[in-house]
Amino acid sequence: MDQKTRLLFVYNADSGAFNTLADMGHKLFSPHTYSCSLCTLTHGVFREKSQWREFVASLPIACDFLHRDEFQKKYPERQDSFPAVFLLKGEKITPCLSARQLESCHDMQGLETLIRGHCIDQTEELLQ
Repeated sequence: MDQKTRLLFVYNADSGAFNTLADMGHKLFSPHTYSCSLCTLTHGVFREKSQWREFVASLPIACDFLHRDEFQKKYPERQDSFPAVFLLKGEKITPCLSARQLESCHDMQGLETLIRGHCIDQTEELLQ
């Protein structure tokens, strides 16, 4: 696959040590109200889940990860809801999975299926 083509995962959380600690507390004490479905599926309270790490490593495309504030700083013209997944091809950014689609996932298997079906298969077709 083209090295300039990547998936960009954007979490519905802000970067920084304070925000990380606040997120940990939120996940620990009130997980049902936590606002990032992607974080909930891919991370435990303290670290990234190994199943997620292995899945990302198995993908035939490079992946980048940003927090909401980092994305908004890099792409100020975009008005997306988060979490979300985008396809980056050079400088072009295209939505791949919306917040609503990610919120519909209830387990890692569902997330993997969604990513493969909407991002990977679609990307491979575009590059052929």
